[in-house]
Amino acid sequence: MTVRTETTIEADPTVPIIRLARDFAGTPEQLFRAHTDPRLFASWIGPGSLETRIDQWDARTGGCFRYVSSREGEEFAFRGCFHEIRPDRIVQTFTYEGDPDGVALNTLWFDDLGHGRSRLRTQSLVDSFESRDGWLRSGMRTGVDEGYAKLEELITRDAL
Repeated sequence: MTVRTETTIEADPTVPIIRLARDFAGTPEQLFRAHTDPRLFASWIGPGSLETRIDQWDARTGGCFRYVSSREGEEFAFRGCFHEIRPDRIVQTFTYEGDPDGVALNTLWFDDLGHGRSRLRTQSLVDSFESRDGWLRSGMRTGVDEGYAKLEELITRDAL
């Protein structure tokens, strides 16, 4: 099995979907907790240049979230609803409040690779190829890479 130590980001050519995958030196339970515990989530999400505060967080099936990332007085707010929360998968909506019509349906999977390693896979379905391509041009790669590096550090420090 191939180990992905860097995040792969793929744009599906036939539907407006972005798929990400990355392996972590941690268990699926640790990855799940990092995505459902608001304090942990705020500590790793996004690029290192941003601070994140949680305004609302109800990580359960039917719950909602809102968080705001900021840098030098500029704020970026995100919100959505958790449609399904279970230990191996999260299904949620995701909206950047700067583009309120751009609602994505995100699915995250936490795959056990054995020997204390896991693969995080995500899929984001948006409403158009233009929206998908806008996400890809938005600096998404930097945010994902830096955020996942912070998440890996939390796992390595046994903070999860």
